[in-house]
Amino acid sequence: MIARFITYLEAERRFSPLTVGNYRRDVERFVAWWCEAQEGTRPFVPNEVSGDDLSLWVMLRGDRDKVQAASINRELCSLRAFFRFLRREGLLDKELFTHIRSLKTPQRLPSFVPETRMKPLVEACMEDAVGHTDFEQERDHLIILLLYACGLRLAELVGINREDFAADFHSLRIRGKGNKERLVPILPFVRDKILAHLDTILRQQICKCEEKALFLTIRGGRISRSGVYRLVNRVLGEAGVQGKKSPHVLRHTFATHLMNGGADMREIQELMGHASLQSTQVYTHNSIAQLREVYAKAHPRSKGGVNKEKMQEVSPANNMNL
Repeated sequence: MIARFITYLEAERRFSPLTVGNYRRDVERFVAWWCEAQEGTRPFVPNEVSGDDLSLWVMLRGDRDKVQAASINRELCSLRAFFRFLRREGLLDKELFTHIRSLKTPQRLPSFVPETRMKPLVEACMEDAVGHTDFEQERDHLIILLLYACGLRLAELVGINREDFAADFHSLRIRGKGNKERLVPILPFVRDKILAHLDTILRQQICKCEEKALFLTIRGGRISRSGVYRLVNRVLGEAGVQGKKSPHVLRHTFATHLMNGGADMREIQELMGHASLQSTQVYTHNSIAQLREVYAKAHPRSKGGVNKEKMQEVSPANNMNL
């Protein structure tokens, strides 16, 4: 029945391979645990699973396995989808999640690169945009620029094909979560970099004849997610970025800089491919945090602002007799 569920996710829900893989692991892990809890001799019987079993599973994942609340919530999402599918198929005749609630997770602001740190990095990536002979360096620069200038997810970037660009290369069609498509505008300086990269692929005959990917390895195959992750981690580290250094940090940076620049939240939602505006609203907290930092440094009544002695020197009360 798990195989049928996976087929349903792929064919009807049109989930990405990465998402399908996560759902499969979550469901298989729970089913294996449940069967083992029944002394390991009985096959999985959906109608014999209880809400108490799910509650115990959640407790064990947190207390025994030390799994974080956010990861447990993702597993619960997978199991909800699985048991909903079983009910639809007539293999389950009860609702198991009536009293199962998602765990509370700490509110964490998305990590992003400050504009003062991002500007020199972008300028470095723009060097030799035309006529560069080092294929890998040119490719790596373009990866950084697209992640930052378009706010792409890692899987979206790796999945770009050369045919996904408009004829004039001013826009890019992205296949996001749930195979939903959106159009992303390409800024002129990024467009120039893309055209230079395509020219390098052609001149150096990098691409395999059947490969359509924009980003390739030196051997002509599509670049991997892990390859891009390592690249971004290295480049951000070399640029002096502190804290987390990943492709998603550049996506958060894209949204935060747009928000700080006054972009409309609905427009950011569309550019990011968020299904809900709630996912986009988190970037307002980054903006508020940045304003708070400026306030703390500049306001005369703040800890880091002008000291009391300086305040007294310029206060109206001290100047009344002048």
